[in-house]
Amino acid sequence: MSEEQKQADNRARATTDELRAFIREDWAPRTPTTTGPAPAAAHAAARREVLSAAFPKQRLVVPAGGLKVRSNDSDYVFRPHTAFAYLTGLGADREPDAVLVLEPLDAGGHEAILYFRPLAERDSDEFFADARYGEFWVGARPSIEDVERELGLTARHVDGLVDAVAKDAGEITVRVVRDADRELTARLDAARVENGAAQDSLQEADDALAHAVSVARLVKDEYEVEQMREAVDATHAGFDAMLAALPDAVANGRGERWLEGTFGLTARHRGNGVGYDAICAAGDHANTLHWIKNTGDVTPGELVLIDAGVEVDSLYTADVTRTVPVDGTFTDAQREVYDAVYAAQEAGIAAVKPGAKFSDVHAAAIRVIAEHLHAWGLLPDGVSVEDTLDKEHGQYHRRWMVHGTSHHLGLDVHDCALATREEYMDAELRPGMVLTVEPGLYFKADDLKAPERFRGIGVRIEDDVLVTDDGCENLSGAMPRRSDEVEAWVARVRRA
Repeated sequence: MSEEQKQADNRARATTDELRAFIREDWAPRTPTTTGPAPAAAHAAARREVLSAAFPKQRLVVPAGGLKVRSNDSDYVFRPHTAFAYLTGLGADREPDAVLVLEPLDAGGHEAILYFRPLAERDSDEFFADARYGEFWVGARPSIEDVERELGLTARHVDGLVDAVAKDAGEITVRVVRDADRELTARLDAARVENGAAQDSLQEADDALAHAVSVARLVKDEYEVEQMREAVDATHAGFDAMLAALPDAVANGRGERWLEGTFGLTARHRGNGVGYDAICAAGDHANTLHWIKNTGDVTPGELVLIDAGVEVDSLYTADVTRTVPVDGTFTDAQREVYDAVYAAQEAGIAAVKPGAKFSDVHAAAIRVIAEHLHAWGLLPDGVSVEDTLDKEHGQYHRRWMVHGTSHHLGLDVHDCALATREEYMDAELRPGMVLTVEPGLYFKADDLKAPERFRGIGVRIEDDVLVTDDGCENLSGAMPRRSDEVEAWVARVRRA
């Protein structure tokens, strides 16, 4: 359910019966918003079939979520909940307040029903007077027929949702993806209990549904992989634009924001927008892992760590990091750190293959990190590489790389977050999984245990990797990674 907007009457306009009559006259017939099934429709239907088989004879409720107020009467741009997008195929800003219901059938299986707010008729006040939903203000929404044609399911008006969901909640199990729309969940909880469901059973039942949808996304279908490729290609274009803009970022001050804005332009043009707040961290800011303030200057002689991804209209996102020298050439110390991280990433990518454990990727990369730290004499006296890799009594290396090396990637930048450790870290990699490989080394400017030549240097290299039948494919491999290739990349885009 959309958050309530505060409505002041200080700008209200008179609406007369005469105006209503005049506005409803003389409009050309509407044309359908879609002429056939969406590219994702068949894939979404197949995903619903998997969910249907997992919860026979149960009613499954997956909200899109509602509009969130940004300020006063202005909303944030809407993005549907990931579970809803996955099971309907709807992306971009569609459809606030909609709810997918999988209704159990007597003969087995489920009917997919989308409850949503359809296009209002032209004789309604909503048509011209509703600034949040009205066609005059925000454009035309699809009709019931449009949605059925586009998605290949049954569509109904959202006004009938609560009664349809709760009508026999004491007789069958009704499950809701709770965090998609907490206000709607509260209403449905009350309605379910009123219709006979046990209050203490709701949370556990609902959590099982959310978990199932999250785990289902671990392996991507062919449509999802293609969307990931598009997201990576758009992200590559965004990085090219940022590298070309480095001189302007230096000259104009507050250069981290200049780079962020440059990438945002590409992301909004080539896709739905950014998949997450971009990190454009120059100099010592690179040693703050989630530096999204982007308020700093970009200075020649320093590195800039850029972690950014384009989210395409289907809501699949890339997640790529490159660390580049602002003036195009690494110093000796910067190259030394960079090449160590590159070697660790190469080891991590080599570990991505069917049958390996997800955790093997981190183990391979972090061993290389530990070996370099040991060779540099940064581990405590007497601590070997094996000692620091000991999970019970070691881990000294984590002072300079505190994060993990990988995460699943897809509709969410940290995808499949509700999977258990056994399903995630300890699970075997399977063809169709997409994960990041992103080791780093971070030497803060005030770190007195770090060699002086390394202080203020932060490096991360991150790529999006698809598990294949016989190994892996680096989806973002066209973006240069080796230090000499990065220097050539910066020089090339500046000449273009």
